[in-house]
Amino acid sequence: MFVGIDLGTSALKAVLVDDSQRVVGSHTYPLRVSSPHPGWNEQAPEDWWTGLLATMDALAHAHPREMAAVKGIGLSGQQHGAVLLGGDGNVLRPCILWNDVRAAPQCLTFEHRFPQSREICGNMAMPGFTAPKLIWVAEHEPDIFRATRHVLLPKAWLRYRMTGEMIDDMSDASGSLWLDVGARQWSDEALAATELPRSAMPELVEGTARAGTLHAGLAGRWGMASRPVLAGSAGDNAAGAVGLGAVTAGSSFLSLGTSGVLWVTTDRFRPHPQGGIHAFCHAVPGMWHQMGVTLSAASALAWWARTTGMAEQALLAELPQHIARPSPVIFLPYLSGERTPHNDGNIRGVFAGLSHGTSRADMTQAVLEGVAFSFRDVVDALADAGSTLRDADVIGGGSNSRIWVSILASVTGLSLHRLAHGEQGGAFGAARLARIAVTGEAVDAVCLPQPREETLVPDRELAASYAASLARYRALYPAIRGAMDAPVA
Repeated sequence: MFVGIDLGTSALKAVLVDDSQRVVGSHTYPLRVSSPHPGWNEQAPEDWWTGLLATMDALAHAHPREMAAVKGIGLSGQQHGAVLLGGDGNVLRPCILWNDVRAAPQCLTFEHRFPQSREICGNMAMPGFTAPKLIWVAEHEPDIFRATRHVLLPKAWLRYRMTGEMIDDMSDASGSLWLDVGARQWSDEALAATELPRSAMPELVEGTARAGTLHAGLAGRWGMASRPVLAGSAGDNAAGAVGLGAVTAGSSFLSLGTSGVLWVTTDRFRPHPQGGIHAFCHAVPGMWHQMGVTLSAASALAWWARTTGMAEQALLAELPQHIARPSPVIFLPYLSGERTPHNDGNIRGVFAGLSHGTSRADMTQAVLEGVAFSFRDVVDALADAGSTLRDADVIGGGSNSRIWVSILASVTGLSLHRLAHGEQGGAFGAARLARIAVTGEAVDAVCLPQPREETLVPDRELAASYAASLARYRALYPAIRGAMDAPVA
C-alpha cells in the first residue's frame, strides 16, 4: 500500500493506493488563501499541517488495515511558494504563494544581478517564482530576511515536518529560479542574486528516490506497522504527469485546475523563456518538460459563481448542450495576472461586448471561452518553442465539464481526451513515485497511461467562428494594458 498526498492551493488531498494501483480510499481537507493586499496571496504552513493530520487521521479511521500496510508516501505540492524558516526550524512568516504578484519589480532586480538566469534556469523571472519573493522580503521585511536560515517549497516543508529532513526533488526546485535546470543542481549564481547561501537550500534528489522516513510517532498515530519511506516526489504538475503516465517524450496533458497548465514531456532541456514557456526538470530521471501556464482557469468559473451567487453546475446547466456559436461577450481571464505568453502580474480581467441583451448564460460561456483562448495562446507559444501538439489528456476539476472540454478542443485545435479518473491528479502520481522509491521498479512499468473515457475533437465550423473571437480577445490585451497604465484622475 502507498499514500499520495497533494498539497494544493484550495485543498490538501490524500489517496490510499494498493499494489494493483487502485485507489481504495481518499480524503480532502479544504484550505483558504489570505489576501492582505490586492495581488498578495498567502497561506499559513501550519494550516497545511493541520490539514495533513486531519486527512491522514481520516484515512486511518476509515481504512485501518490498509494503512497498517503502507510502505511508502509520496508528496505533490503547489509550486513556487516561499516558506522561510529561522535557525530553530520555525516558520518566520506566512508562505507567499505561486499566484502572488507583489515581487514583479524584484524580477528585474534578479535578472540584472544574474544576466544568465534565463539560459541557466530555463525561465524568465516572474513574480510567482520563489527567488524574486526573497528579494522582496529582503527589501520590505529585512528583519525576517536576516533571520532566514532555510527556504523550503511547500511540499518540502511538509516533508520536513513528517521526517525532520530538508529534501526536495528536481521538478519542484525547477520552479524556484535557483536551479540549474539542465545540470539538475542548485545554481550558486542564482542563489547569490538573492543573497542566499547554498546551505539555505534543501538536499536535491530525483522524484523516484528515497528521501526520508516518516517519524515513528506519526507512523504509530496512523496505525502503520512500519515507518514508511518518503519519495523525493514532485511538484504538482510533474506529479500529475506521473499519474497520467506522461513520462515519455512528446506525451502531453492539459490541466484545468485552479490555474491552467499545458504540458509536454521532453527528453532534453529545451528552454524558450521569451515566449513565457517554462522549461523544468521532470520528476523522473533524465527527463524534462515544457509547459505554459494561465493563472486563472477553473478558478475563473469559481469566481463567476461567487459573483452571481449561483453554483457552478447551475451556471453550466444554463448553457446549451452543444455550443453552436461563440458568445457575443469576450472575457479576459486575468484575475490574478497572466503567465504565458504575457508574463504580466498586473493585468486584470475584463468583460467586453456587453449590451442590454447580454444574458447570464452569455457571460458564463464567455468565461469558459476566455480560459480556452488563454490556452490557445499557450498552444501557439509551445509551437514557437518547438513542441507542436495534436492532442492531450485533460485533468483537473474543470475536466468534469464536457461542454468546457469541447470548447477547449474547438478553440485550441487539439483533440482532448477525458479520462476515467481525471481528478486523481497529483496525489495519485505521488503514490506512484512512492511505489518506485520503495520497490525500485522501472518508471514505465509503474507509470502507465490512464484509461480514456472519451475524446472530444475540434468542431470545424465552430473553430472557424472562434478564430474571429480569438482575434478580438488578443486585441483587447494591449488596449486594457494601456488603460491600466494610465493615471487615475
